[in-house]
Order: sequence, then structure tokens, then C-alpha cells
Amino acid sequence: MTALTLSTAAATGLRADAIVVGVVKGDKGPVVAHGAEAVDEAYDGKLGSVLETLGASGGEGEVTKLPAPSGLKAPIVLAVGLGGEPEKSATGTAYDGEALRRAAGVAARALAGSKKAAFALPVDDAEDAGAIAEGALLGAYAFDAYKESPKDPKKNGRAPLAEVAILGGKPRDKAYKAAVERALALTEELNRARDLINTPPNDLNPESFAAVAQAAAKEHGIKVQVLDDKALVKGGFGGILGVGAGSASTPRLVKLSYKSTKAKKHLAFVGKGITYDSGGISLKPAGHNETMKCDMAGAAAVFAAVVTAARLGLEVNVTGWLALAENMPSGSATRPGDVLRMYSGKTVEVLNTDAEGRLVLADAIAKASEETPDAIVDVATLTGAMMLALGSRTFGIMANDDAFRGSIHEAAEESGEPAWPMPLPTHLRKGMDSSTADIANMGERMGGGLVAGLFLQEFVGEGITWAHLDIAGPAFNESAPFGYTPKGGTGSAVRTLVRLAERTAAGDLG
Repeated sequence: MTALTLSTAAATGLRADAIVVGVVKGDKGPVVAHGAEAVDEAYDGKLGSVLETLGASGGEGEVTKLPAPSGLKAPIVLAVGLGGEPEKSATGTAYDGEALRRAAGVAARALAGSKKAAFALPVDDAEDAGAIAEGALLGAYAFDAYKESPKDPKKNGRAPLAEVAILGGKPRDKAYKAAVERALALTEELNRARDLINTPPNDLNPESFAAVAQAAAKEHGIKVQVLDDKALVKGGFGGILGVGAGSASTPRLVKLSYKSTKAKKHLAFVGKGITYDSGGISLKPAGHNETMKCDMAGAAAVFAAVVTAARLGLEVNVTGWLALAENMPSGSATRPGDVLRMYSGKTVEVLNTDAEGRLVLADAIAKASEETPDAIVDVATLTGAMMLALGSRTFGIMANDDAFRGSIHEAAEESGEPAWPMPLPTHLRKGMDSSTADIANMGERMGGGLVAGLFLQEFVGEGITWAHLDIAGPAFNESAPFGYTPKGGTGSAVRTLVRLAERTAAGDLG
């Protein structure tokens, strides 16, 4: 993990491999953002002009490297675009936290291979310092566990940026220290979620995932319970067992319980954990299997959120449910046309074995409902339909309560995660009627993401507030890195869940 410090040192006197400055798009060309005044002075106040000559505009994500003048001890200045001009208020200018987060992430990626970088980005308060810390630590992420020589740059490219110093921070200020500590805990767990998502399925199966959760729970004082296949049979978890029936790796249901002595509310997070999804008997077509190690990203997000809540000591009880199974075709696999008796007692006709995520989630939601939490939030890479609706960077939010759906949307926005509220149209429920069972696991093709949400709603306990996050689009980035987002597993929804827990601890559940 990249080391992180707050520093009151002047940019001109700090020894580092590079100094990072922010640039915004001005009406007449790039403008150096505040926080980098000393660096601009070292260029005789002409840094903006120099950058414009080099073709820089200040656009978001833009990176320009240039040699430092003699007045700086660092040999390189890296200018990163922040986008448009900041908002103006009575107290001056304020940069959007997400803009700072993305800029810091871009800079950290651009400086891979460096030992130390000083970030002279705009810091007006502790929140800004926290955003820069988050962005830098997430941007510096690299998954190299399967490289022959992970630390050999000649064989595997440049190592992640080793140390980040945030200039303008106040290392002795309680608010600044808390912001950085939060960023460290959050990003360490989010990056662990990324590691899990990126781990190949021959090494990550339900049993090994459960073992990782057990180890983390022991480390951070979280109570853990693991139901193996025998316990699942005894408990009647027909959905989880039905999905895992075709695999040599047996399923698990993991319960993680973090409790605060000062808590007044209880949140339950439920994560889809399909460690590999072949589609089962309803086999996925060629070209759709290669990234299906990411189908446990919901469970990874829930796991990371619970551990982060424990590390931060949030005054809210948080229970995480990881519904883990591997969906494979074999002689013992569930067939289209089979009927499963779920944990809740409902029966489900399986029309498509590739609609398996909703089956494991349904059992876990029903089990979570028994504890009557104040709210349940499930997280899943559930439907391709949601990707068609919202693209590859935005997740959908469905809920049985409009105010709660709004609270989650606000939490996502505050965290910098693109999300959008989606409806649960009641007329789509009829498409899941079955002449054989209580409900089918498929309905109308159009609006398939909403149909999946309606299916899950059937298993929520009576009177319990519930929301469903479909992260199928942003959970795994198959394109080039951007901002602080790497290629591969992203850790989508972790920050939203943590922010929701913080809001709930503060008395704002929605």
C-alpha cells in the first residue's frame, strides 16, 4: 500500500521525485489552481503560459510533465487537469471533492515507478485532504500477485507510487488526521475488494473467499459465522444450494457482524458472491465468460464495507451477508425447468440458470430479514440489462421506499460514485408468474434489470426497508484506466455503503 502523509512543508523545499499541481480550464487558457502558488512563482508566474505552450488546457484527467526550474528540489512538475473553474462562494473558491479525487488518482497512476510525490493540489479543508488521499491511494493500486517477479520493473512494468505527501495538510489538526485515517481504512479495504475481484477463479472459490472473510473478521473484532454446504442443506437454503449444485466447489453463506455499543440503528448488507459464473446449463455464449470471475463483486463490496465500518468504529450495527457459490454446468447442476424451494419457503421455477444471482441473494435477503434490521441493501452484478440502461460507469438503485432510495443516491453522490434511481414497476411482476411454482426466476425481457429487482423484493421481510444496487456496469472495467479507476476490479459500491453507514450513524437513514 502506498504510504501517505500530511505535510506543511513548502513545495519549493520538499525533496520528492515530483510535485503535482492542479490546472483548471480558464476562459483564456489553463490556470494554475491554488495550492501551487510557490511552484508557479518558481516559473516566474508563467506556469500557466508554459503549460498552454505545451498544449495543456486544464481539462479533466489531462496530464502534462515538465522539468522543474532551479527553485524546486523536485526534478519534475506534473500538472493534472481539474476541469472547469471551481465554484465561488463568500469564502472563496471550492473544488469539487470528486474532481480532486480523480485528479489525484490520475497523478498517482502517471507517477508509477516513483518513490515519492508531493501533491500541491487545492486543500481548503479536511474534506479536500481526504478526497486527495482517497484518489491517490486508489489511483496507485496495482494487481501483480500473479506476475513472475512483481517487484521487478524490467519484467512487469513500473511499481506503484511508493509515497504521497499532501501539501497544505495539517498533520496535528484532528479533522485532517481523521480525514486521512478514514481514507486509509477505506482505500485499504476497497483495494482488498479489488484484489478479490481480480483473483482468478481457480484460486478464489466459495471456501477460500470465506476463509479470507474469517481472517479479516478475526483481525478487526468482527463476529463471523460460515454456513457450509451441510449447514445450508440443514437450513433449507435451496437458492444457494441450487446455484452451487453443478460445481465441485461447494457454496457458503458468510455472516459478518460488526456491533457498536453506541449504535441506535442496524443495517444489513447482502452481497452476490458468484466466484465464477459460466451460466450453468444455460451456458453463456463465447466471449462472455472471460471476465466472470468478477461476478462476486457485490460480496466483495459488502465484505469491504463491513470491515471499513469496524475499522472506523462507526456508531451503527452492520451485518454483512456474503452469498457465495460457483455456477457451473455438470450432471448435478440445476436444470432449466427445475423448481427450488427457497429459504423463505417460496418455490422458484428456474427458467434460466444464468439468472442465478437473484437466487443466492433471495436466500440471503430472507435470512437477513429474520433479524429485522432497520434497512437491507443488497449489492450485485446482476443484469446485463442494467448495463444497457446506464452504461459501464453507473449503477442502478431500486428500493421499496422512495426516501431510502434517495438517501442511497445522495450517499453515492457524496462518495463520488455515479448512480441513478430506478423504478420497480408493478406491472412487470406478472411476467414472473409460474404455473408450477410460486414465482419464476425470469420475466419480461424488456426492463430485465427492473424485473430482477421485483424478484428480490419478494423475499424481503414484511415492513423492512430495502434497496437493491445493480453494479453490473461499473464493477469491472474492461477498458483503459481512468481517474483513480484501474483496469479490472473497481470496488464499486464500497464507498456508497460506507457513506450510508456513516449517515445512518449520524441519524440520517432516509
